[in-house]
Amino acid sequence: MCPLSQTVLPRWRGFNLLEMFTSRSGGDFREDDFRWIADWGFDFVRIPMCYLLWVEETDIYKVKEPMLEKIDRVVEMGRQYGVHVCLNFHRAPGYSVNRERSEPFNLWKDQAALDAFCFHWELLAGRYRGIPSGQLSFNLVNEPRSPSEELMTRADHERVVRAAVASIRHMDADRLTIIDGLTWANDPCPELADLKVAQSCRAYTPMEISHHKAHWVAREGWPEPTWPLETPTGPCDRRSLEQHYARWADLARAGVGVHCGEGGCFNLTTHDVFLRWFRDVLEILTGLGIGLALWQFRGAFGVIRGSAGGSGREFRHGGLVVDPGRPDRGGGIRGATVQDRHPLGRSRRGSRVGIRVVKWSPSSTRAANN
Repeated sequence: MCPLSQTVLPRWRGFNLLEMFTSRSGGDFREDDFRWIADWGFDFVRIPMCYLLWVEETDIYKVKEPMLEKIDRVVEMGRQYGVHVCLNFHRAPGYSVNRERSEPFNLWKDQAALDAFCFHWELLAGRYRGIPSGQLSFNLVNEPRSPSEELMTRADHERVVRAAVASIRHMDADRLTIIDGLTWANDPCPELADLKVAQSCRAYTPMEISHHKAHWVAREGWPEPTWPLETPTGPCDRRSLEQHYARWADLARAGVGVHCGEGGCFNLTTHDVFLRWFRDVLEILTGLGIGLALWQFRGAFGVIRGSAGGSGREFRHGGLVVDPGRPDRGGGIRGATVQDRHPLGRSRRGSRVGIRVVKWSPSSTRAANN
């Protein structure tokens, strides 16, 4: 594959922050998260949001100003710390991959849902008009489903995207807008290349590694993952990953900006398998000039978890646990070979990000040094 196929967007690297992720979320983002992300040399956060948080239960067009002010705060913290903020509707009127509740209409088929979708994006476009796209972008809707005649055809998807982008540009013609690919952001949309929007892929392939024993995945039996991996449909290895991302490289070479809005590994995949698989993923994306936002920053699928008793913090990404402490206070990379160092970023001063790689056991409450 040609290196640096993607040159439209910066190769942003960072994390998803989930404080507005579900209808039960409080929207209370932590300034420390932005401070740490920036200090480690990362420059991007994606904010998956549930629109129900800022609408009245009985009127989808009546908004709650206090919750919108929490989004304002996120945008401002991004500006303050030099971190690009990407706002995403993880739950949009009429669609979400999150099964916590059912939507009363279908974004892809029902005009009432599309009207509400466009209303809320136009609301945010007007609210943040004038903020440079280098600081703020909009990611329309998280992971549209696989096309089908019953629920969403490619034509349905294209119609919705074009309508929403028109609503945004009516308020802010220069706002950078990103759309997720189809089939849960795995398939690019070349039919929308003329719209001059960026597109977003994922870094979860194969699910047998990235979602190993994840409780929300409906599956009976989880063989212990390896990398490379043998699957019922054939081998999954670096070559198959390159083939998977080749379509995104083709889209990038056609002049479309490409970013990977989510990627990572649930914490029950072993340390060694995670590192070998994800190093291949990162080397491929880096070679194409495609940035990545890890899912997530805090939580069992992310890089941060509380230590036993809440007396301190360890930071975990899949099988990777890192210590955020300053090198002179017990942080930095310790007890790890160069090959085990986290490959995502460097500090603003050009040195390696101050992290310590350790192994961990899902059955233990503390990690042991690698």
